[in-house]
Amino acid sequence: MRFALLSAWLLVFSAESFATAEQPRLFQLEIVDSETGRGVPLVQLTTTHHQMLVTDSAGKVAIRDPEMMGQEIHFQIKSHGYEFPADGFGYRGKTVRIEPGGKAKIEIDRINIAERLYRVTGAGIYSDSVALGHTPPLVKPLNNALITGCDSVLMAPYRGKLYWFWGDTSRWKYPLGNFQVTGATSELPESGGLNPDQGIDFTYFQNEEGFVKSMAEMPGDGPTWAWGLISLTDDDGQEHLIAGYEKVRGLETHRRGLIRFDDDQQAFTLVKELDKDIPLYLQGHPLRHTNGDIDYFYFGDPYPVMRVEAKVEAILDPARYQGFTCLKPGNRRSQAEVDRDAEGNVVWGWKQDTAAIDSKLQDELFKQGKLKPEESWIQLTDIESGDQVTAHRGSVAWNEYRQRWILITTQIGGRSMLGEVWYAEAEAPEGPWKSARRIVTHDDYSFYNPKQHPQFAPQDGKLLYFEGTYTHTFSGNPVPTPKYDYNQMMYRLNLEDPRLRVVRN
Repeated sequence: MRFALLSAWLLVFSAESFATAEQPRLFQLEIVDSETGRGVPLVQLTTTHHQMLVTDSAGKVAIRDPEMMGQEIHFQIKSHGYEFPADGFGYRGKTVRIEPGGKAKIEIDRINIAERLYRVTGAGIYSDSVALGHTPPLVKPLNNALITGCDSVLMAPYRGKLYWFWGDTSRWKYPLGNFQVTGATSELPESGGLNPDQGIDFTYFQNEEGFVKSMAEMPGDGPTWAWGLISLTDDDGQEHLIAGYEKVRGLETHRRGLIRFDDDQQAFTLVKELDKDIPLYLQGHPLRHTNGDIDYFYFGDPYPVMRVEAKVEAILDPARYQGFTCLKPGNRRSQAEVDRDAEGNVVWGWKQDTAAIDSKLQDELFKQGKLKPEESWIQLTDIESGDQVTAHRGSVAWNEYRQRWILITTQIGGRSMLGEVWYAEAEAPEGPWKSARRIVTHDDYSFYNPKQHPQFAPQDGKLLYFEGTYTHTFSGNPVPTPKYDYNQMMYRLNLEDPRLRVVRN
């Protein structure tokens, strides 16, 4: 009995001693952009014993390892689109003496034209900053709605706020998360929201467990993916939030339809199912534009080569959609015949119930001898090399400063699979899009589905903000970046940069 009491006393004493003992002081290592002085997120610091540390969204790393304290530690420094100078042996890194409570700042040169700002989604966005005692800009800098990863963003203003929706979403509790669309709201910067340079405070739609709720549970097997988010007000002053959706198995679509946000249910409800092979349907990131005296929503992926009149009844009726194309009216991809006039010239134009042009269709027409390369509409090329740039996904928005439509898109292939981001301009949303400038590169890593945020553009659009999904998926790289992988990253592009002035179409 005495032995049991003594053991219990020792356990209590040990726990109290641990709780009251002085916590070890951490060492702060900060990596900053040599041009702006801003902390750089996603910088990898690797020691000689292959421990990898990654800077948080403030560019900080909290070093807590007791074996490093009092030692001179060499860190190899690597970051997508940034570069640290090499020494005589070719090593790109720096030796730092690590002391409890100490700090060091290292500058890194930016190669990218666009500047990486912060991670938008996931857990531990500012974990190192918090551990070091700093106050991050986010209300919830560590955990928000138990999310660890989010795929592909959609966003539109609705009822005085910004409404955000993502695809497949991972969580702490189990490898499988939410596959039926995740949603959140945030305040506009002019209405109390954060400056987009600092971050975005999300209020997620959550279930009773505190994890995100399913926002679009549609009939059929597999995940629900939403695309083509449109916000508009009808003639009675009622606001609507409408999107297209698809049900997928693997990467194949087996059901398709239209959904509308229900304010009472705080979720999307089914409006109608569509033929999965319908030629024109909501997709990508829509933009609004008046052509002549008709107000349209344009959309596509990435080129806005589909459109519909900006009326609720038109959006809900795919028969009223138009595709920009060279095909004969009524043609599908499977029966594609080029529309030519009496002189044999290609008739490009907006046509109802007809497949719209895209890179894949255009290439098929080339191979079949139905279209000549000099007759092509999609001609995106690298302004430096003249090489063709095959666009994957992206978004187009009007820019007041440039007085042009701006395309931000990723490339299929190139230096890294889906990891290269390009900038181009055109005088019409449908193009033609010609010269392009690479603005971001990711080494053996993907960054897909980039979305511009014109709602964030200050100074008449001189600064352009865009985000995309950062993931090792499709890249061939088997090693995911801790915390960052399968999450959204925000970039900022200064349109006054002289390297962008030559991009004119």
